[in-house]
Amino acid sequence: MSITFLKKYRVIEKIGEGTFSEVLKCQNKTTGVFYAGKKLKRVYESINEITDSPEVIAMKKISRHPNILYMIEYHHDPLPGKLTLIFELMEMSLYDLIRNRKGLKITEQRVRLYIYQLLKGLDHLHKHGIFHRDIKPENILVKGVVVKLADLGSVRGIYSRPPYTEYISTRWYRSPECLLTTGYYGPKMDIWALGCVYYELLELKPLFPGTDEIDQIFKIHNVLGSPHPRLITRLRRQSRNFECAFPIKSGCGIASLVSTLSDYGKDLMKLMLTYDPDNRCSAKRLLEHRSFYELRFLPELINKPRRPVPSAPLTSSSFQQINNTNETKKKTKLSTINETKRSIIHRASPNLSSPAKKIPKHESLSSFSSKKLSIFSSKRI
Repeated sequence: MSITFLKKYRVIEKIGEGTFSEVLKCQNKTTGVFYAGKKLKRVYESINEITDSPEVIAMKKISRHPNILYMIEYHHDPLPGKLTLIFELMEMSLYDLIRNRKGLKITEQRVRLYIYQLLKGLDHLHKHGIFHRDIKPENILVKGVVVKLADLGSVRGIYSRPPYTEYISTRWYRSPECLLTTGYYGPKMDIWALGCVYYELLELKPLFPGTDEIDQIFKIHNVLGSPHPRLITRLRRQSRNFECAFPIKSGCGIASLVSTLSDYGKDLMKLMLTYDPDNRCSAKRLLEHRSFYELRFLPELINKPRRPVPSAPLTSSSFQQINNTNETKKKTKLSTINETKRSIIHRASPNLSSPAKKIPKHESLSSFSSKKLSIFSSKRI
């Protein structure tokens, strides 16, 4: 334990441990505020080793974000080489949350709120040119209704050239391109992993719990089906040891595994768990999904509770019903305006015999009926 750390903080208890570190609940001796101290097991002999570590580089590179656990400070003693990182103290990880549910499922609304925040965190990372590479329930922390991405020790620059480390990420959350190529993957691997977490939050069990690399691929194919031959050819070119021949199968489909999930929720999960990374949506694109429409205005509603909620974007399936309602409201409003104008004119000039002024025609909402509005539409009608 760092001596400088012990001078400033009082260790309360150990709250977690991983392969490379252990996490301690600690209290600032001066302020009394509680924090999480991440004590790294590796020995750091110089300050340069610390500043060159991926986690510290990432913290310096990105600006603060409410859905990313930010490092407050670090304490290092050169002689023993002990390094302790100080973070905000959260309540638990998603792994602990899932385990503590004991079969009692989390509501779809709560899960949607979690996934929305995590996509915002990923989008922030990706915009700053880095991707996480180890998204899993253990690396996502919860405090109330807020979730944060944690453990940036495996991050990599988006603009660096592959191949990257092959055995990155935890197997159950590893994307097909990570499993089948020799390190040719990118930020879309984070989206796949979060799709697996999405399922796990809903069903309280892992989606693809493979026992090894081959079993992992077969479990994916059992759900998604075998990939297109062109994709197999492309992946084969990006691997030194791609020898496995996959039997052709159609797969049961994501929707069959989450039968109680809303149609929008199923569509969102399907987009996140697209086999081909080139066709998998980015975090930015997924944030525009219809599932998150109400959540996009949540901060405004919290800060300005009296502000009305804007009408939701339309989809082709729900357009006709809403369009008919809007037409009725519009006709009623125009009729009221006409009556008001005629009343004003009559009072101002009783002998006026000229007809009432026509209100300029506006484009009818029915003119939009031929347009196919996608689930990503964010226009306000």
